[in-house]
Amino acid sequence: MKVRTLLVDDEELARERLRRLLAEQPELELVGECADGREAVAAIQKQAPDLIFLDIQMPELDGFAVLDALDLEPMPVIVFVTAHDKFALRAFEVHALDYLLKPFDRERFESCLRRALDQVKRREAPIPSQTQAAATLAEVPAPARPLERLAVKAGGRITIVKTTDIAWIQSAHNYIEIHEDKQSHLLRETISAIEEKLPPDKFVRISRSVIVNVDRVKELEPLFYGEYVVTLRNGTKLTLSRRYRDKLPRLGVG
Repeated sequence: MKVRTLLVDDEELARERLRRLLAEQPELELVGECADGREAVAAIQKQAPDLIFLDIQMPELDGFAVLDALDLEPMPVIVFVTAHDKFALRAFEVHALDYLLKPFDRERFESCLRRALDQVKRREAPIPSQTQAAATLAEVPAPARPLERLAVKAGGRITIVKTTDIAWIQSAHNYIEIHEDKQSHLLRETISAIEEKLPPDKFVRISRSVIVNVDRVKELEPLFYGEYVVTLRNGTKLTLSRRYRDKLPRLGVG
């Protein structure tokens, strides 16, 4: 099976260069090209690509808005391709695999492509049979108790942070930023990993990059397209993405 690939860029020359590079890769099948964000959303929903090379600044919808408009599980592997480095941190917050900064050379492209193909292949690994799955589950230990404290190392010291003191958490690539009311801490951990460890009745993920302590939520204000502004008791304002609207009941919204 070839890796179904979609190109999204409003510049014809940029698409043409990517098209030539991808044509040299026998493992890939180019299923389409798009010149703006809305066209991209429609193509992704129709073509179900495995891999997307996605520009950020485009007409109609930018690259981040394209991802936010999708409701796919699993999401395609995303490689952002842009002439602007200012979006790099946000790109990794939405779990993009890579960030190609124009102009890039062939070596950089091929390195990125190898990583992308590896990621797609891991997703397509065969699902174990029921017998194998049962045997595996039998070996799985009982779930660990939710975290009550986090140990954060910084400046030669270890700071103990109680989970009850955490107001919200934000991802930053392979790190998370833990926010208390008056200070924050950086911990090498992914947001998905910490989400699994936190008490599920106390912490809710409201976007790809943010988790909030439900006891710290003061107000929710609806926005356009199903999003909400989440205001915490310390005044911090966060955004609940429309893809996480199913979490509203856990924030007290019926």
